[in-house]
Amino acid sequence: MALAEVHWQTRPGEVVAVDLREHERLPDIVTGAGFARGARGLRRLRALPDTVAPEMRVLVCGLNPSLVAADAGFGFAGATNRFWPAALEAGLVTEARNPGHALSVDGVGMTDLVKRATRGTKELRRSEYQAGAELVRRLVAWLRPGAVLFVGLEGWRAAVDRTATPGLQAAGFGGVPAYVMPSTSGLNARVRLDDLVSHLEAALRVAEGR
Repeated sequence: MALAEVHWQTRPGEVVAVDLREHERLPDIVTGAGFARGARGLRRLRALPDTVAPEMRVLVCGLNPSLVAADAGFGFAGATNRFWPAALEAGLVTEARNPGHALSVDGVGMTDLVKRATRGTKELRRSEYQAGAELVRRLVAWLRPGAVLFVGLEGWRAAVDRTATPGLQAAGFGGVPAYVMPSTSGLNARVRLDDLVSHLEAALRVAEGR
């Protein structure tokens, strides 16, 4: 979260000097925070920082940030994206559009399968999804959330299981239960808001062992 705060206070391309304590997971932490390491320090990318911690109830994993989300500093920021309204109604979060509050108050962390921001997911390659899934898998195995919730079937199918359907995944992910739900994007209009709420409620039940 310290690096997330630095990310929110800087602009894409800025280089910051940060005193980083050596840690076996440091490369993953830096990547997850939306930075690239260089000789002069950390270069801030046009991405979103992970907001994660131990003892999360749920880790929400999106596909990748839109350009709107990357510039806003939080995921699912598009005007037609229904994640936040659905998450409020489902009781997943208690405040919309605030990942820091979601983590500190609601125990809900956030990350992405692919850190690179794009105009749409059609710009992403299967290899990016696969590499990103390994990064998320290591994060999940380290922090052990109650469950990991993948928002967007497209990424899960590209990275993990081509034949998957929405719902609880039998094999789990990184040693914890995994739930996959449809995209909350407004482009996915065939999935109603009520359906998204139901998926979020089901994921919460999984995380809480109900």
